Amino acid sequence: MTRVNQTKNNCLDFYTQNSDWKGRTVKGDYEIVNYQNDTIIRIWYNEQSHCYSPHWHTALEIIMPVENYYEVVASSTTYHILPGDIILIPPGETHQLIAPETGKRFIFLFDISNIIKLKGFSGIQSLLNGCLYITKQTYPQIYEEVYQLLLQMRNEYFSNNDFRELAIYAQLVHLFVMLGRNRLSNTDIFPNVRIYKQKEYMQKFNSVLDYIDSHYMEELTLDDVASYSGFSKYHFTRLFKQYSDSTFYDYLSFKRIKAAESLLAEPNLSITEIALQAGFSSISTFNRIFKNQKNCTPSEYRALYSKIHSIT
Repeated sequence: MTRVNQTKNNCLDFYTQNSDWKGRTVKGDYEIVNYQNDTIIRIWYNEQSHCYSPHWHTALEIIMPVENYYEVVASSTTYHILPGDIILIPPGETHQLIAPETGKRFIFLFDISNIIKLKGFSGIQSLLNGCLYITKQTYPQIYEEVYQLLLQMRNEYFSNNDFRELAIYAQLVHLFVMLGRNRLSNTDIFPNVRIYKQKEYMQKFNSVLDYIDSHYMEELTLDDVASYSGFSKYHFTRLFKQYSDSTFYDYLSFKRIKAAESLLAEPNLSITEIALQAGFSSISTFNRIFKNQKNCTPSEYRALYSKIHSIT
């Protein structure tokens, strides 16, 4: 990956670059992202033909080709992204990048660890269970607005404006709001539910996700949450899968692992304490699920986190 240089007037020029790949370092299959000037944002203008082997990182990545295609391979799916297309790669998603011999694209990297803590974000979280491929065909109602918003972020980043990071952060939150509201208007999520009931179901399952967010650290069961929702366990299981594209227990494990990631930044907490605080009943279960989701053990993740912050 390439890096944009800084001009003499401290304004970044997105058509200037070099090939030293600084700012992106991979240890094993984990990528360490060094954000620009102690911010939580990095945007690259990239035209390298190098491919990027399977890796993951804690940043949200957004890719926008502007000349020629680009390919992203994630979860056994290959996305052939054309100029004008947009792909969001969620934090923790192992992915491979394949570049043509010639081509140009913008690559956005964001630390969204604070955004995901905002109330209501759980209703958007399920959109980030995998890559989000945004085109005129897949998101016709909001595509143009999303595309223009990303261009605004890019222009803001490479400007010399005051409060650039704050402006981009606000635009990123607005992006999530657009995605969330678009989802609420989607009548395809519950195909067997009458249209006039769709919004009611969407709101109910948003409330369910908020409930899980508040109680994931407890001994939470499928029966508990189905009862909270007012549906039978059978109907809840089916509807939850339609809404979140995930089973209840997979989603619960995902939330607990995200909580554990934050706790692993606390050096005074033992791995056992972290497992219990994140809602896991045993250290063995915690280790197994963490390794399955993050491709490393909790101890290895903590060591990587310490290394990142010693670098930055």
